[in-house]
Amino acid sequence: MYALILAGGSGTRLWPCSRRDCPKQLLNLVSERTMLQETYDRIKLLIPDDKVFVVTNEDYVRIVREQLPQIPPGNVIGEPEGHNTAPCIGLGALYLKRLDPEGVMVSLHADHIIKKEAELRRALKAAAKVAEEGHLVTLGIKPTCPETGYGYIQRGTALRVVDGHDVYRAKRFTEKPDRATAVKFIESGDYLWNSGIFLWRISAILREIERLMPDLYGKLMEIEPALGTSEEREVLGRVWAAVEDESIDVGIMERADDVVVIPVDIGWSDIGSWATVYDLLPADEEGNVVVGEHLGVETTGSLIYSPKRLIATVGVKDMVIVDTDDALLVCPKDRVQDVKKLVDILKRIGKDKYL
Repeated sequence: MYALILAGGSGTRLWPCSRRDCPKQLLNLVSERTMLQETYDRIKLLIPDDKVFVVTNEDYVRIVREQLPQIPPGNVIGEPEGHNTAPCIGLGALYLKRLDPEGVMVSLHADHIIKKEAELRRALKAAAKVAEEGHLVTLGIKPTCPETGYGYIQRGTALRVVDGHDVYRAKRFTEKPDRATAVKFIESGDYLWNSGIFLWRISAILREIERLMPDLYGKLMEIEPALGTSEEREVLGRVWAAVEDESIDVGIMERADDVVVIPVDIGWSDIGSWATVYDLLPADEEGNVVVGEHLGVETTGSLIYSPKRLIATVGVKDMVIVDTDDALLVCPKDRVQDVKKLVDILKRIGKDKYL
């Protein structure tokens, strides 16, 4: 089995900590290790270092190599620019094809939290057996609430049990529903959160890209002859500029004929906002999560993230306060998804130094 860790996202909803030069997956927001390092830690007992690959933005290649010195430097693949997960996975599969075209590849995001690591490894072993048969496999998370920030997978016909894990046909993918729809999904009992963890034979995913995303496949075929040569970076940069943005879910998984889902309970969270950081870290008796030093009067249910200086609050409730060297974020906890709008405004008015 090979691992492809996707580590090129920008993490705009975790601004002002997550920045262009060091996005969230390269930060240690919720533990002593960065999220990228924790992703590697989860699989190192399962997959040898020489079979672990990382796809990231070419600007982050150096820091990824510094954070993961265990894996060969050549296993860190730098995208000239990000185009969402389908091109990213296609590019990674192209590199892996040179080593083992029939090998099984697991695709993992570098910005997820998984508390039950041993259960993850057991699930990956079972899923790899299913993927060896040619199926496209995804792990579905048993939902705990009608979350609107996650995608959902409707499970279909039960197929069989593999090493204690139920395997189902994946009937339908739905991206981030509204709350009323999410409630219906939970009540039905047929829906799972989309973890973004996928397994497939390298040849199988490339075959599906050829069938369902022929333009992307054509560009990958332009790149392939240059891999490992002195022309690799020039060809990749030239071809990649014309690649269209698309997620693997929309581009492949929603339209593929042979997708299966394995429900798992692995303590999974997608750190997509400061509200998730609040949920993951321990709160004090007032319901406040504090990173750094805080002095509060009648302050409850808030996240105060300030590693370098004291934050003092009075009469604050259900707020997010994040302090960095050059920027301070203050917003209600139920508006954290709108932090991305601030980043968009900074781009529009040319405040690049804050990005």
